[in-house]
Amino acid sequence: MLTSKSVETLIDLVEIKLSCLEVWDREDARERKALEIALKELVAMRAGIKRPSSTGAEIAPLRAATAA
Repeated sequence: MLTSKSVETLIDLVEIKLSCLEVWDREDARERKALEIALKELVAMRAGIKRPSSTGAEIAPLRAATAA
């Protein structure tokens, strides 16, 4: 189970990685796309966190991402 603080930390890390990533080839483009999908999933998880909880936050289940 991830806490809300852990989700926020992961969002920050993905945003930092995206801001530093330079796309030079297809592999870089795939990595950027994967990071963008991960960021969307993390933001959705953050929105689904129950607040407040005496035992910590819980993450709601997330449906599998679909390719656009």
